Amino acid sequence: MGHSVAAPFAGQVLADLGAEVIKIEKPEGDDARKWGPPFVDGAAATFQALNRNKKSVVSRLRDDADREQLLRLIDERADVVLQNLRPGQVDALGIGAAAMLARKPSLVYCNMGAFGARGPLAERPGYDPLMQAFGGIMSVVGHEGGASVRVGPSIIDMGTGMWAVIGILSALMRRKESGEGSVVDVSLFETATSWMTMHAAQYLASDELPRKVGSGQVGIVPYRAYQTADGELVVAAGNDKLFKAFCDAMGRADLAEDARFTSNPERVRNATALYAQIEAEMLRRTNADWQALLDARGVPCAPVQNARQMLEHEQTRALGIVQQVPGSSIPLIGLPVSFNGRRPQARSAAPSLGEHTDTITAQEEARQA
Repeated sequence: MGHSVAAPFAGQVLADLGAEVIKIEKPEGDDARKWGPPFVDGAAATFQALNRNKKSVVSRLRDDADREQLLRLIDERADVVLQNLRPGQVDALGIGAAAMLARKPSLVYCNMGAFGARGPLAERPGYDPLMQAFGGIMSVVGHEGGASVRVGPSIIDMGTGMWAVIGILSALMRRKESGEGSVVDVSLFETATSWMTMHAAQYLASDELPRKVGSGQVGIVPYRAYQTADGELVVAAGNDKLFKAFCDAMGRADLAEDARFTSNPERVRNATALYAQIEAEMLRRTNADWQALLDARGVPCAPVQNARQMLEHEQTRALGIVQQVPGSSIPLIGLPVSFNGRRPQARSAAPSLGEHTDTITAQEEARQA
């Protein structure tokens, strides 16, 4: 019973892993079906990217007959219920965790909330950008002195989906031993706080608020992107040995010998002076030139690529993570995990609205007969 991004992403991961996933939709469908342009195969590209390998059933949850039919479906076929409806809605309809586990004690029921299961904000709704703001992430993204910036990908929604899958799989493992179901609670806000793990520790240790450092990393210098003659290149010289190798590649051994830069704590304290020197050098060569020089010395680096460059890169192709999906006009990003060297393959494109309502309803009626 999921819409938008977080629950659909969690459901898709489970579906990619082999689960039969039935997507319960309102008559007008998941809002994400209309999140475009661009549209492909009758729905927004975003929706197609989050709902493959699923079946779609339309159910009016406020209609007694539809709700009773849904309850029978869960009683007879479901191992897991995953929901991210508005806070309090499932309980008001009698399909919340307590009611469902009373009916079926072996059920794993996962709630995906906004602010969490308890606390003064537990009843408030929330979305990815709100949680990037409220969770502190936007306070450390962007350049110092500039406006707060949201991370482009929906890291809160998708991260919460990942935590939901981890919780569900753990609960299923526990059920295998005990026979008992569980209630799994995850939320957007808790995911946001978890992404702030290192920044929170830095603040708690120093009582200094983490600041925006652009493409850099608080506590490690030099560790960021630089403008080159034809693009941008990230160089991660995260220890003294790599820093010396970086200086050698630039023809600036003097920087490695400068007392201001001989250790990482000193480089952090003198980052502004060091970065000014590096920036001037990096403009002298192209990305390809720098990559050759740095690779030869074992200094980690990577160009800033756009979506097309990432998708077309030979490394992406070698991994086979961009998959053709049966029934889809476009390939999609697959599951980022392999088993014994094999990545799970997509079985079907995202379903059309209510595509499987009649089939599943007929199956349940046959079971009842």
